[in-house]
Amino acid sequence: MASHPGVRAALLKLQQDFARQAGGAVLDGRDIGTVIAPDAPVKLFVTARPETRAHRRWLQLTGRGEAIAFDDMLADIIRRDERDAGRGAAPMVMADDAVLLDTTEMDIEAAFDAARRVVEAARVRHGF
Repeated sequence: MASHPGVRAALLKLQQDFARQAGGAVLDGRDIGTVIAPDAPVKLFVTARPETRAHRRWLQLTGRGEAIAFDDMLADIIRRDERDAGRGAAPMVMADDAVLLDTTEMDIEAAFDAARRVVEAARVRHGF
């Protein structure tokens, strides 16, 4: 998928303004901590093994009646990761000051709790 510089610039400004809103914001994306909000006081780099992410997505899609083979889902996940990590503009990389949260062995509740604990620790450390 090609990136259009004009659209990317407009979205960048919109996302950066959203991130700076009074009271803060929670953003999710593959370039949030490095491009959109590099000065954010708390950054999580949430990941899981491709097989785990593919299985989760496969369950989600098949659960709503979509027919997709697991192997196709896994191939799509791997292609997307390679594309996003290798793109010239805003590649997917973990920010130096981000906390790595590998959710491979976690269910949704455990992942949420781990993320909450990281944010709460940062709130105490930074006093916000």
